[in-house]
Amino acid sequence: MRSIDQKNQLEATHKDCCAVDEQVNHEHSQDDGHDHDHAAPAGESMLRFFAPAIFSFVVMMLGLGFDYVFPQEWFQGWVRFGWYLVAYLPVGLPVLKEAWGSILKGDIFSEFLLMGIATVGAFAIEEYPEGVAVMLFYSVGEVFQAMAVTRAKTNIKTLLDQRPDEVTILEGNSTKTIKAANAKIGDIIQLKAGEKLGLDGELLSEKASFNTSALTGESIPASKEKGAEVLAGMVNLNTVSQVKVTTAYTDSKLSRILELVQNATAQKAPTELFIRKFAKIYTPIVVFLAIGICFLPFLFVDNYEFSDWLYRALIFLVISCPCGLVISIPLGYFGGIGAASKNGILFKGSNFLDSIAQISQVVMDKTGTMTEGVFDVQEVHLQPDFLDSRILDFANALESKSTHPIATAIKKHVGEIDSSIVLENVEEIAGHGLKAQVEGKELLVGNFKLMDKYSIPYSIDPSGIVYTLVAIAYDGKFAGYLTIADNIKSDAQHTITQLKSMGVGITMLSGDKSNVVKFVADKLGIPNSFGDLLPEDKVNKVKEIKAQKGTVAFIGDGVNDAPVVAISDVGIAMGGLGSDATIETADVVIQDDKPSKIPMAISIGKKTKRIVWQNIGFAFGIKVVVLVLGALGMATMWAAVFADVGVALLAILNAIRIQKMKFD
Repeated sequence: MRSIDQKNQLEATHKDCCAVDEQVNHEHSQDDGHDHDHAAPAGESMLRFFAPAIFSFVVMMLGLGFDYVFPQEWFQGWVRFGWYLVAYLPVGLPVLKEAWGSILKGDIFSEFLLMGIATVGAFAIEEYPEGVAVMLFYSVGEVFQAMAVTRAKTNIKTLLDQRPDEVTILEGNSTKTIKAANAKIGDIIQLKAGEKLGLDGELLSEKASFNTSALTGESIPASKEKGAEVLAGMVNLNTVSQVKVTTAYTDSKLSRILELVQNATAQKAPTELFIRKFAKIYTPIVVFLAIGICFLPFLFVDNYEFSDWLYRALIFLVISCPCGLVISIPLGYFGGIGAASKNGILFKGSNFLDSIAQISQVVMDKTGTMTEGVFDVQEVHLQPDFLDSRILDFANALESKSTHPIATAIKKHVGEIDSSIVLENVEEIAGHGLKAQVEGKELLVGNFKLMDKYSIPYSIDPSGIVYTLVAIAYDGKFAGYLTIADNIKSDAQHTITQLKSMGVGITMLSGDKSNVVKFVADKLGIPNSFGDLLPEDKVNKVKEIKAQKGTVAFIGDGVNDAPVVAISDVGIAMGGLGSDATIETADVVIQDDKPSKIPMAISIGKKTKRIVWQNIGFAFGIKVVVLVLGALGMATMWAAVFADVGVALLAILNAIRIQKMKFD
């Protein structure tokens, strides 16, 4: 049985939607003092975005023509210097400004400084075209990086646009439009066809159809009847509907989802943290190495030419710039978060992408996870003394204090709650059921463990019935039981097959009867299953599995699953039917409750990690080769440009591949 009060609200601070843009745009700068997201303002044309680079490229190519294709006598000395300076300034000046700004902030050894020293040095030894080329290609690389980051943010920004700023509320016979954040619990919202709901609530209209894709990614409309829960972000499809607000604006499920997204980039993966720390140590080292390459040979080399060794040092600086590596790795993780959100899976941080890629065991709850969590009463067995009593009305009234699907099934069977029934001293017994006083006598509704706990004698064998059972006792006597059945989700079998193909071990844990759990597990082909578990039993089982078989992911939806979700290596919550406490505790949230998203999440984690390590290996490999060649005088500035900007662009293109991948 679930908690009487499943809405275990945790204080959440609402942040403006634009905070995500700010967070992503400055994510790199917060760590390194650099900001690579120089994306053009909305509406600015792509041509204007590339205009400085295009201008510099045209002027540089004309200069190369004057130098080598159709030499001009006038194109020399200060004229030649001025010409290439004009080509350099549009792309070089912004970088030099960034370098100066970084120095003022205390971050002296930035990639901007490396580019500045290298290109100014090239001008000092009259290698003007190469100085312009380095800065030109660096600038183009920055543009492509900005475009890649913008693309990575698209899915998440689309999610942020799902919440309306205003709602129309009814006041008597008139309507009034107010800010959604100002709506109070109990207000009645009038929702026109095509409008998005701004807050969670209860449907007052007899029937309504909603598009729920903002929350679940599911395009099929959901039909709701009077009294059903409707969530912020759902779009009313047909007639005008009325909804009573039941949850504050900041506590709505959509607000919580947005908060998860806003905080996702703050949780860095170990690889990402290592690379950023590495870059801060690596950059000053290469600056001093470049100084050594320039001056130390004077002590050991005959016919020392300062300009030759300065050129080698400048090449070394260009090659060593860590910019591409530092941006492509977080971009890879952010791309993974974006790809997951597009498929209705929310990762609370890039570190969980790494963690889920290493999962060797998946442990799952049964009800609401592998089954639909939509119960129907199959049979009612009452003792003769209670056939003509109000015992079912009593049970219906007590179960209404729980939001477990069993309560819905009983209400569906018995009917509306009898308002004349007065419940006193209502108490939940975790893993057993509910207890209350009715008309001065004790009422128990739960499983047969509840009957045993209160020493209620009964004559049936619960283990012989392959159904979920709800036992009822009143005034110390066994009143009877109801059998309730739940359906296995349509994609549950596919989920188990996929997990097995990945080599992942599978275990099912449930508080339901052991024979019911075994029946479902056998039907799905799950090798290990355990039933009749209390919340603490689930925790102990997961600890055992972790000790014996390695990293564990636990998937659950109930408030009783929150402790075991918390102690697993990766906690996964079903976000549609799931309780708020479990969603808050989980590391990953599946918005549409489809178990098939579990292997998909693991696949996204594995592919993200693979792409990140491909980038690390490729970037370091090329840089080391060209660094050695540059120090030996066997590489030109053009090779350096490829080793820096070319490698960065290839790494970025590799990183954004994950956003186009199919994970079905």
